[in-house]
Amino acid sequence: MTTLTALQTETRAYPPPPAFAAQANVGPDAWAAADADPVAFWEDAARRLQWDTPWTVAHEWEPPVPVAGGAPDELTVPQARWFVGGRLNVAVNCVDRHVAAGRGDKVALHVEGERGDRRSITYAQLQREVAQAAHALTELGVGPGDRVVVYLPVIAETVVVTLAIARIGAVHSLVFGGFSAEAVRFRVQDTRAKLLVTSDGQVRRGQDVEVKSAADEAVAGLDHVEHVLVVRRTGQDVPWTPGRDVWWDDVVARQPDVHEPQAFDAEHPLFVIYTSGTTGKPKGLVHTSGGYLTHAAWSHWAVFDAKDDDVHWCTADLAWVTAHTYEIYGPLANGLTQVIYEGTPDAPHRERHLEVIERYGVTTYYTAPTLIRTFMTWFGTELPGGHDLSSIRLLGTVGEAINPEAWVWFRRTFGRDEVPVVDTWWQSETGAAMIAPLPGATTLKPGSATRPLPGVAAKVVGEDGAEVAPGQGGFLVVERPWPGMARTVWGDPQRYLDAYWRRFAGHGEHGGYFLAGDGASYDDDKDVWLLGRIDDVINVSGHRLSTIEVESALVAHPAVGEAGVAGVADPVTGQAVAAFVVPSVVPGPVEDVAAWLAAGAALREELRAHVAHAIGPVAKPRHVLLVPEVPKTRSGKIMRRLLTQLVEGTTLGDTTSLQNPWAVEQVGALVAAAGLSAPSTTSR
Repeated sequence: MTTLTALQTETRAYPPPPAFAAQANVGPDAWAAADADPVAFWEDAARRLQWDTPWTVAHEWEPPVPVAGGAPDELTVPQARWFVGGRLNVAVNCVDRHVAAGRGDKVALHVEGERGDRRSITYAQLQREVAQAAHALTELGVGPGDRVVVYLPVIAETVVVTLAIARIGAVHSLVFGGFSAEAVRFRVQDTRAKLLVTSDGQVRRGQDVEVKSAADEAVAGLDHVEHVLVVRRTGQDVPWTPGRDVWWDDVVARQPDVHEPQAFDAEHPLFVIYTSGTTGKPKGLVHTSGGYLTHAAWSHWAVFDAKDDDVHWCTADLAWVTAHTYEIYGPLANGLTQVIYEGTPDAPHRERHLEVIERYGVTTYYTAPTLIRTFMTWFGTELPGGHDLSSIRLLGTVGEAINPEAWVWFRRTFGRDEVPVVDTWWQSETGAAMIAPLPGATTLKPGSATRPLPGVAAKVVGEDGAEVAPGQGGFLVVERPWPGMARTVWGDPQRYLDAYWRRFAGHGEHGGYFLAGDGASYDDDKDVWLLGRIDDVINVSGHRLSTIEVESALVAHPAVGEAGVAGVADPVTGQAVAAFVVPSVVPGPVEDVAAWLAAGAALREELRAHVAHAIGPVAKPRHVLLVPEVPKTRSGKIMRRLLTQLVEGTTLGDTTSLQNPWAVEQVGALVAAAGLSAPSTTSR
């Protein structure tokens, strides 16, 4: 049995505030309209964009089917196409059309550097800068279909060059600026990129960190890389390869600031985004132009109730898919003003996000549960005084399922206990939100993403593909194609079939279910509750437990700020629950291992009893260890497999792409001091 057991119950509910519902972009009738004709619904959404050539066929779908004359398990690779025959330019939709409509003086981006440097860029300015960057890319030999890897921090040039790449029909792949040279090299090699865009250095927690050397290492010996385009951010002296390396200011600033755009086919590739690679070789997911932008723009408008006077802040790094959709393409397609911030939330102090919200009058604030839990440990029950957050009218969460107590804390502190909190479920593969509340029409429940959006058909099924009953865990699947879906894995269509379609090929009226890789359950209202990754479950004496549920129970305890839960080998029960707890009150310096172990020992039985009371005795942690941090990916996901490996003493996976790689060493030291593990090795 590979499905999950759902144990936790949440009874709190928050109907839409009447005043919010009265002005909402989307009302409760949207689901019925979409269900009546899903393709027509998405056509209406696509008409919100500017098309140079209308589409002739709205949707074509070839499901996975047995190969004629092939082996019994041989299937064709599914093919989805949306808005066939239609042509558009993505960058024109995000910039030019707003200027043409007379909104050129509106601020598109408030750019806040970690060092306090600030710049506000209007749509007219953005149009000129994108035009110059587009000309520069062309001069460097980049054309339609060519791949460009972007290895930059969250700065204005990152948005500019991304839009310029889209404008000329090239394909971008953004890489987190903190990734190792090896991680960057893999993406450059896999896409056979012609150009790498990077910087001399980056500002990280007040320090100027040189990164050009890592970029050089990433492209060394790759004959398909013709140039490295370097943005001057820190002013450091960096190694230089004449003829290959080009300063951004030297090639971009001298270009004309008017650029004649070309329209591209709706199915023209827009970007390749890689999964983190924490479970093996990263997958390069290919997203196309027309369908992706339709889904991104409509879902941003609907889920965030986007208004013309909004100031939207999505706190994700620009290389994360959340930022692609809700920090670049969605908000800009809808003509909004946005904030982008270069630094970490505690640079130079822990109230930086509160300052930024107040400075720009942020109205919609979209962040990850991991940051919310961090704020809980920093601030306690109330936010520090002296910051006016009254501009906020909507809050959002993304990354992992949010713990109910963190959801309630977020609403109460940032949202004055009155604004909607939209908890969104989606992933790199889906392109944009799939399960999320409509804030003017949905009764919110802490910890639940509620129900699929209009136009999206998702459900929870068992191993046989049949829908599960309320309270039972199962696989989260999508029943039919949608516009924002990844079309394939770059260079590996077989992997696309095997990873997402093979398991439930032939099911349903559309010939197969898309397997998201997450476990979920329904409550009695048919709202969806995420239970974590299918491969993250813990099997205790045959009970397959959700890590998310156990973590949520722990976070509900006042002594716990955050928790990572993993399964570790046990000779009696098969696996046991190990809880790695970040305490609300730090027991001492990170180096004082004895203090951390003593504090954990004092809390152990109390936390075990708390979990048993919240979700049942079977979920009681066998091990409770207090730790300063749990290792996380850049998207805020807790790396539970690393926690298991630290306890079991097995070889660790790649840790170079973590948000906080130092946490592995910290946790490992505490695990060893507690006598929980054998020595392990790290694969880098």
